[in-house]
Amino acid sequence: MSATTGTAPATPRLRKPRPANGWGTYLSGLIIVLWCLLPFYWMMVVAFRDVRFTFDTTPWPTHLTLDNFAAALSTDAGNNLLASIANSLIISGVTTATAVLLGITVAYALARLQFRGKSFVTGVILAASMFPGVALVTPLFQLFTDIGWLGTYQALIIPNISFALPLTIYTLTAFLHDLPWELEEAALVDGATRGQAFTKVILPLAAPAVFTTAILAFIATWNEYLLASQLSRPNVEPVTVAIARFSGANPYIQPYAAIMAAGTIVTVPLVIMVLIFQRRIVAGLTAGGVKS
Repeated sequence: MSATTGTAPATPRLRKPRPANGWGTYLSGLIIVLWCLLPFYWMMVVAFRDVRFTFDTTPWPTHLTLDNFAAALSTDAGNNLLASIANSLIISGVTTATAVLLGITVAYALARLQFRGKSFVTGVILAASMFPGVALVTPLFQLFTDIGWLGTYQALIIPNISFALPLTIYTLTAFLHDLPWELEEAALVDGATRGQAFTKVILPLAAPAVFTTAILAFIATWNEYLLASQLSRPNVEPVTVAIARFSGANPYIQPYAAIMAAGTIVTVPLVIMVLIFQRRIVAGLTAGGVKS
């Protein structure tokens, strides 16, 4: 009787993960950066170029002058860039403070509490963030006209809060959800109320996320144009509207160089702020994206 010889099944070989193509990654990142920064670069080139050479296609700065910035800041042609910057600071500051204050409380409830209708509330917030702003222009214009708010700060702040609030809620909810429950439970065991645990334990830990959310909400409000162009008046118009209606000494010639200078004045501070706080912004946007 012959013995049957069996062969052991071959062990499958695990393929080693291929290393990422470093050059391809860097090249893609470089293309994206250039695509985003080239318009800003060209705006600065034209802003510092003599008005007689506004349409010169030389890709580097030539015929340098500061006259365009003087024209942008001048009020002789009816422009008032500094006043519009002050209006934008008021509108963006109040909107950001209100959105962050309301957003941190709602985010805490969604992240740390269990209550009936929680999924419904989350869905409503998501739907509000996806609602097209252009559909609100006519109803808001009619509403604020009827109650006498057209051309006031509240007519610009309240709609902006509705757009900034979903962003703050979702960003802060993801961050608060990742905080360890043990810290809050320890505070409750020590005799603190839930409100005290929130203000003295959770809120200090969430300060980086709150700071990041405030920056994002401020930038989004600062750049808003659609609603502001219809709901504002010259005395309260933000800087986006003021630049859009910039006028020169000659009403038949568009002051492109002065507009570029005004755009540079209001954009450079935002770019510097983003570059300084880029790590916090990325951390806030990716909070909750990876679960341990």
